Amino acid sequence: MDDGSSSDRLQSLSIDVSIIVPVYNGEQWLEECLQSVVAQSFTGSLEVSIFNDGSTDGTSEILAKYCDQGASCSRMKWTIGSEPNRAEPGGVGYAKNRAVQQSSGQYLCFLDADDVMLEDRVHLQYEAAQACENRLCLIGSRFIREPKDSTIRYSRWANDLSSRQLYDQAYTSHGPTVIAPTWFMSRALYNAVGGFQEEPRRGYPEDLDFFYRGLAVGAELKKVERELTIYRYHRTSASFGVSEETIWELRVRQFQTNVLNKWPHFTIWNAGKQGKKFYKSLTKDNQEKVVAFCDVDSKKLAQKVYEQYDAESRTITARVPIISYKTARPPAVICVKLDMTDGALEGYLRDLCWTEGVHYFHLS
Repeated sequence: MDDGSSSDRLQSLSIDVSIIVPVYNGEQWLEECLQSVVAQSFTGSLEVSIFNDGSTDGTSEILAKYCDQGASCSRMKWTIGSEPNRAEPGGVGYAKNRAVQQSSGQYLCFLDADDVMLEDRVHLQYEAAQACENRLCLIGSRFIREPKDSTIRYSRWANDLSSRQLYDQAYTSHGPTVIAPTWFMSRALYNAVGGFQEEPRRGYPEDLDFFYRGLAVGAELKKVERELTIYRYHRTSASFGVSEETIWELRVRQFQTNVLNKWPHFTIWNAGKQGKKFYKSLTKDNQEKVVAFCDVDSKKLAQKVYEQYDAESRTITARVPIISYKTARPPAVICVKLDMTDGALEGYLRDLCWTEGVHYFHLS
C-alpha cells in the first residue's frame, strides 16, 4: 500500500534516506516505533518502507490506521508491502530484503518494529555517511538499552567500542560491533553484499552474516557517539531463536577466512575448555599452524602438552605445547571472555606490548 497523498510531492525527487522497517506481529511496539519516525529532525527527503511479514495480530490494522491518519506528513513517502497469500512468514532476512527492494533511498536506515529512534538519528547518521571516504559505509551509534539493566556487560562493550575496535573485535561472541538495531548504510553496500540471507527462515543470525560479508567486500565502519536508538530487550525477539552453536560456527568460519588463513602460525591464549573448543573447530590446515596454547593458570601449565585424541582411529593426532603467556609468540587468538578478569588480561597484554588487531584478536 502506497500512501499517495504523502508521496505525490516526492515522486519526482530522489530519496536521500529510506527507513527500513520489517515487522511481524509487532502490535505491542509498533505505534511508538512509527511515531519516532515522524518525529525525525532530518530535513532531507525521507521514505518509510515497511514490510509486514504475515502478521496475525493487530499489526495490519495499526499500519492502515497510521498511514491514513498519522503518515500524511508531506515530507515523507510511505510504502507498506505484504504478501497476504503467503502460507507462512518469510523470516527476518526475507522481510528486510523485501522492505529494501520496495524502497529507493540512497541510504538505508534500519529500524526494528520493537525499537525507537531518537529525533536526531537520521540527521546525524546521514552526516556521518556523507563524511565517509568509502561509498560502502555502515554507520552505527550508541544506544539506550530498555530495560536499562537487562544486558549491562553487552551494552557497556558495544557503546564503548573505539573506531579501531569496530574492526578488531568483530569476531567476539557479542556479535556485530556495529550494533544491528543502529544500522545506517549506503545502498551501495547492501547491493555489494547481496542482501540478507533468507534461509533458514528461523534460527539464523542474518545480521551477523551480513556484517561479515560486508567486511569481506571492504565496508567502512563508523559509529556516531550519541545515543540514537532505544534498543529493547525482550524474550519474544527473533535473536532468542538463534542457538549459540550456530553463531559460534559462523564466527569461527569467518575468522578463519578473514584472519587465520593469512597467518603462517599463531598461539591460542587459553589452554582450558574454550581454547580447546576453538582448536577443535579449526580446519586441519589452521590446526597445523597452532604453535602453542598459552595460559596464566599454573594447573594448566603443569599439563605441558595438549593431546588431541581421535576416538575413531584410537590415536593421538596432534600434540600442542602449553606454555606461559610470558613466552608466547604472537599473533594470538584470545579465547578468554572480555571484561571478566578484573583487568588482569588487559594487564598481561600491556606487559607484552601487544597491539590488538596486529598481535592478537579477541574471539570470546
